[in-house]
Amino acid sequence: MPAPQVICFGEVLWDLLPSGKIAGGAPMNVAFHLNQLGVPAGMVSRVGSDELGSELLGFLQDKQIPTGLIQTDGTYPTGTVKVTLDAGGHPSYEIVRPSAWDYIDCETTAENAVQHADMLVFGSLVCRHEKSRETLEKLIGLANYKVFDVNLRQPFFSENLIRELLLKADLVKMNDDELAIITGWLNIGGDDAQRMASLLLRFDLQGIIVTRGAQGAAFHDGDHYYEMPGIRVTVQDTIGSGDAFLAGFLSRKLKNAAPETCLEFAGKMGAFVATQKGGTPEHSGDFE
Repeated sequence: MPAPQVICFGEVLWDLLPSGKIAGGAPMNVAFHLNQLGVPAGMVSRVGSDELGSELLGFLQDKQIPTGLIQTDGTYPTGTVKVTLDAGGHPSYEIVRPSAWDYIDCETTAENAVQHADMLVFGSLVCRHEKSRETLEKLIGLANYKVFDVNLRQPFFSENLIRELLLKADLVKMNDDELAIITGWLNIGGDDAQRMASLLLRFDLQGIIVTRGAQGAAFHDGDHYYEMPGIRVTVQDTIGSGDAFLAGFLSRKLKNAAPETCLEFAGKMGAFVATQKGGTPEHSGDFE
């Protein structure tokens, strides 16, 4: 198996839906879709030494996601999230704690993988416990290109945490609600393009992606602002749509595609996942 081009760091877990459990966790979803698109992606995380952990490792292996960087915890259980869906298929989450992914160690194998990868992808949720947060900070210091998926989940974030992670990132992805929250903290006004430009300058970022659900998405690289309209689909649920979007964007960025191409392909990925159940439906990657 080729060395990972992308390392994803953070939570691996089971989303417990009314219809049953589905493997999930935002960084794991990104790794899943990158591998589906032919981009070798590894996952640094931790599961419990329990049946759910064994099942999760089996799922990852079945989907060709390398498990060599996933640790096993003898004390804390494999992560679970209780998911409820509203009438439009939009989820709300009860993220159980403590979970094994709160206690990810900084192992030499993970350090080496991050140093040799093109990108490190991480979110804010994994920082809810100081152990995994400390590990993430060490790995960020070794990364060649840092991708921050904001992914705010109450009550597991603070303004200070998000500011610190923004300062460490090269590329940031957030949704329109998160853009409003973050620019509100910073008293940044204007339309989306102006607010994104302000964040780019303030945190010395190379790019910002803002997803808008059915209204499409935008990308700003400091020089140019790009938008794409929403894609009309019949929504099954929106779990993992943003993760699929990010994976699609990164898969094209790694090929040095134009920003418009990255954004368009990402939008098609996110729209497809919204038509499926859960965040990890299989696909051929043929969204051109």
